[in-house]
Amino acid sequence: METDLFELYGTPRLKDPSLIVGWETHGIGGVGARVIEFLNEHLGAEEIAEIKPRGFFSLGGATFKDDLVQVPESKFRACPRANLLTFKSAEPEHEWHGFLSAILDLARDSFGVKDLYTVGGTVSMLAHTTPRHLLSVFNDPEFQGRLRSYGLEDMTWEGPPAMSSCLLWAAQRAGIPGVSLWAQVPFYLASGEDPRAVSLVLSFLDRRFNLGLDLRPLDEQAGRQGEKIARLRSETPEVESCIGRLESGLWLSEAEQVELARALYEVLHEG
Repeated sequence: METDLFELYGTPRLKDPSLIVGWETHGIGGVGARVIEFLNEHLGAEEIAEIKPRGFFSLGGATFKDDLVQVPESKFRACPRANLLTFKSAEPEHEWHGFLSAILDLARDSFGVKDLYTVGGTVSMLAHTTPRHLLSVFNDPEFQGRLRSYGLEDMTWEGPPAMSSCLLWAAQRAGIPGVSLWAQVPFYLASGEDPRAVSLVLSFLDRRFNLGLDLRPLDEQAGRQGEKIARLRSETPEVESCIGRLESGLWLSEAEQVELARALYEVLHEG
C-alpha cells in the first residue's frame, strides 16, 4: 500500500465497517455529496484520513478563499456508533485508477471494510410528483441476494461508465462486495438539489443499518420546492402542460425538456 498517497489522522473504533461513497462533482440532483454530508452531521462522524490531492487534481480544480488556495478534499470519516465509514470527494481529474486503488487500499487494509455502497442520482424522464425508484448495480450475486428484500431495482445503462461504476468493479477485483445506488432524479432538477432523491437513498441506508435518522428536514425542503414548482405551474400554462404530460407517462421533445429545465432552474434558484 502506497502510504504517500494518503494521510491517516487516527484509528477508528470500528469492526468490519461498511463504506459509503459519494462524489461532489457531476452529482445529479446533488445526491452523492448531500447523502454523505447528512450522514456525517447526524451520526457525529470523525475525520480519520484523506487522500492527498497531488497527482489526482490540477490547480485548475482549486479555488481561492481569503487569498489561500483551496484544493479538492477527499476525506474519510468514521461513524463509530453506526459502524460506518463515509468518503466524499471530487472525482479525480488524473490517474483515476490510482485514486480508486488508494480508496480501496485504505478501506480494506487500514479499516477492514466488509462491503461498499456508492450513492448518486440518475437523470430520469419523470415528474417530481411521480414516485421514485432506487436503482442498483451489484458486483457480487451473493451480496445482491442479501439485499433483495429492500426493494432495489436493477439498473440498465448504456453509455460511458460513471466513477461509481469504476469503483464498484475495482472493489470486485479487491474482493469487496458492493453496490452502486442510483436515485431517480427528474431531469429538470438534475442541476440543483433534489431532496426527495436524497431522502430516498437515506431511507434505504436508515433501514439497512438501523440508523434512526430524522429525515423531516429533507421532507420540509422538498415541500418548499414543490410549492415553488406549483406556483410556476399555475402561472405558466406551458410548464403545467409539460409536467402534466410527464405525470401521465408521456415523453417531451428535446426542445421542451430544455425550456422546462430552464424555467424551473430560474424559479428554484432565485433569491
